[in-house]
Amino acid sequence: MYPLHREREQPIFSARAHVFQIDPDTKRNWLPASKHAVTVSFFYDVSRSVYRIISVGGTKAIINSTVTPNMSFTKTSQKFGQWADSRANTVYGLGFSTELQLQQFADQFKEVREAARLAREKSQERFELSNPALNIAAPQLSQELSEERHSPPPLLTVNGPGDEKLFRSKSADVELTVEKERVKKMLSEGSVCEMNLEAELFTLQDSNAKLVAALQEANGSVEQWKKQLAEYQEETDRLRDQVAELETQLGHPAAAQTGGEELSKSLEELEALLNVKDQEIHNLQSKKTDVGELEKEREEAIERLQELETRNTELEDRVQNAEKTLASSQDEREQAVVEVRQIIEVLDVKIGDLNDLRLSLAKLIDK
Repeated sequence: MYPLHREREQPIFSARAHVFQIDPDTKRNWLPASKHAVTVSFFYDVSRSVYRIISVGGTKAIINSTVTPNMSFTKTSQKFGQWADSRANTVYGLGFSTELQLQQFADQFKEVREAARLAREKSQERFELSNPALNIAAPQLSQELSEERHSPPPLLTVNGPGDEKLFRSKSADVELTVEKERVKKMLSEGSVCEMNLEAELFTLQDSNAKLVAALQEANGSVEQWKKQLAEYQEETDRLRDQVAELETQLGHPAAAQTGGEELSKSLEELEALLNVKDQEIHNLQSKKTDVGELEKEREEAIERLQELETRNTELEDRVQNAEKTLASSQDEREQAVVEVRQIIEVLDVKIGDLNDLRLSLAKLIDK
């Protein structure tokens, strides 16, 4: 694992995503390499003409992958992609928050891979120019490889009554090979679907945790809003009582003559304060509806989780059935191999008998 040399490596592109790595034991399940979304960046090493994908989580590098021309980035869902790194002996997966971010990362990966291919070709050209002996030997080697590639393979012919049985065994072997490839394809497709479902399940669990936290925070806020609402209602009742007392005082002639203007101003201020409190009460009631929407989203997320678990169970059943089919196909193939070996032994005995007969006939002719 190479460290990051800031003086010679230049950042090209960065994005934020959830990082996963394939399980080294099963090679089927995804293991989260980061608890939250982290920054994933492309770097270019000027001195070595090497492109790398690097992501650091905390104090350690969770991705350090050198891009080669043989690599390919595959989008397995709308927000998830993966690529294999043979040097690190692992498969990396990235889960993005939007489909646009995934597309941008895939385009950048394609450009970097093409740049790595051009850099490798240039380095090979420089190496060939600096070593003329390789240029002389290269045509001869390519010609020998071409002759070997176009030469027909040797044919195995056996004469005798066992030809029909041997042909049937070979065709059965071919059918078993085709069946084995088909089962392997089913297993690989099931594994990819299962990995995508696990990645989506992890994303939904993360979203569900966020919704639960937001719901708990909203419930706490609702309790606080209820207390504030009760206080505002008490203060409103108190202000209304004061307004009623002021109106009663305004009903007396002596009081009305001495403090009419002051009471009118106080009444206007109290009405303005009541309007403000009513507006705050209205705002608190509108926030209650937001809590209901959060609860509805949480229920929908739980339903989706249950559906994903059901689909995961179905996929596991399909994989188990495919493994059983593969095992039975392997047993049939082994049985066919045993039959072929028995036929070969019988043919060897018959060929020996024919050879003895030919020698006996030759001796009779010589006599």
